[in-house]
Amino acid sequence: MPADGSPVTGPALLDHAVCFAVYSAGLAFNRVYKPILDQFGLTYPQYLVMIALWQAEGQTVSELGEHLFLESNTLTPLLKRLEAAGFVTRKRDEADERQVRISLTAKGRKVLEESSCVPQQIFEAAGMPAEKLAALRSTLADLRDNLRGAVEKA
Repeated sequence: MPADGSPVTGPALLDHAVCFAVYSAGLAFNRVYKPILDQFGLTYPQYLVMIALWQAEGQTVSELGEHLFLESNTLTPLLKRLEAAGFVTRKRDEADERQVRISLTAKGRKVLEESSCVPQQIFEAAGMPAEKLAALRSTLADLRDNLRGAVEKA
């Protein structure tokens, strides 16, 4: 959207496109996260899975996918790699054999404890006051929810 707030009627200029600002910020985040998470043997998506499991142990694959906005064809290979690294276990639910529950291992919990410095490092790299980052996070969550709602209506 142009600086004057008027709607774009032709092809959007990258500098005015909200989607490009979000996309390029995501790429920048990944570049900051990569060397930090490499120390722990994790990729950014794997790190997100580990945090989600830290918050709610024993989620099913589908619950985890919903929480992280990941399809099972993306999540399953990611979980297999985490399991091969010894960070998580995957077990069939005793009450419903169709479901697979994911849990952190002791090694997984340890790596999360060791990586507790990551949020502070990312905060420092962002170079913005906490209040501004909190407002941005809230705005982006609203945008995400609105866009998901628009897709579901279509």
